[in-house]
Amino acid sequence: MLRIAQVAPNIFPVPPLDHGGTERIVQDLSVALRDLGVEVTLFAPSDSATELNPVGNLPSLHALETRYGSVPPSIPAVLEAAQMEGLRCRLAEFDIVHCHGEFMHAVMLGERRPRSLTTIHWRVDELDRELFFAAFPDLPVAAISRSQESGIPPANRAGVVHHGIAENRYAPGAGDGGYLAFVGRMTDQKRPDTAIRVAQAAGRPIRLAGTVDVGNPRYFDTYVRPLLSDEAVYVGPLGDRGKGDLLQGAEALLFPVDWPEPFGLVMIEAMACGTPVIAWNKGSVPEVVENGVTGFVVASEAEAVDAIARARQLDRHAIRRRFETRFTARRMAEDYLAIYQRLAAGGAG
Repeated sequence: MLRIAQVAPNIFPVPPLDHGGTERIVQDLSVALRDLGVEVTLFAPSDSATELNPVGNLPSLHALETRYGSVPPSIPAVLEAAQMEGLRCRLAEFDIVHCHGEFMHAVMLGERRPRSLTTIHWRVDELDRELFFAAFPDLPVAAISRSQESGIPPANRAGVVHHGIAENRYAPGAGDGGYLAFVGRMTDQKRPDTAIRVAQAAGRPIRLAGTVDVGNPRYFDTYVRPLLSDEAVYVGPLGDRGKGDLLQGAEALLFPVDWPEPFGLVMIEAMACGTPVIAWNKGSVPEVVENGVTGFVVASEAEAVDAIARARQLDRHAIRRRFETRFTARRMAEDYLAIYQRLAAGGAG
């Protein structure tokens, strides 16, 4: 039996309460691996409420910000350092250490790096990652899309594993709510303002869910709030149940990303509800959305308006079946398990 350490970030608890896609993936992956017979030890913040008995003495950054209002900018580094110390003391217990955080683990792992795996849940084409990869060419990295992998040096590439989620989290819906949906951070990367304009041009109401991005809080007030109305309603952040209800009733999900999207978890959450996805051709989108089957890949607002008219023609049961084939947590766990086994046997990343 393989012994795997899953090392979550320290930003949100595992699983997250309403937002935190990385933490959601870590939870679903860990449970699915356990169900496949893998011995999983989860390193996560102490406020995590997972069934996996997480290892960690300090709370998440979110919990600290909720308690104190604001915290010094050094706190994330402190949380990561404490987590790495806890992991260091137990390194000998694991065949593979799978890290989902930032940078410090590469230093701590030392000679164990070839028997580790790193998943980066963000873009990899910026200077910090370029320097990171150059410093640690022996660190195996799993990409979450082929698009993301193109920015990872060949020496670091350990394979591509698309995200998956628990199969029973969402159920198919009829899409009879008479509205479109947007789910994501209120930021210029996700472009909720574009979603509103497209819905208006198509003559459809839209409901928008998600958090105001802490890294760009003025974006919502400047670009989104002025567009809200009785036909364009912001419902705030939603947990799994609320998100499921929103997506099940939506005619389609609008995903007007304006950055090299590494994956886009909400796309497969919509598919799990049988909801067509209308997404802009950026980053991983054409890998995730099967054009004309699970949604439409578009390049402009005009194309998106046209796709909305065609979305009703798609078979929502077929969309759900494609989700079950391609994007379940079990499929994700099986893909990662194949990489773990290769690395544990001394195979190259």
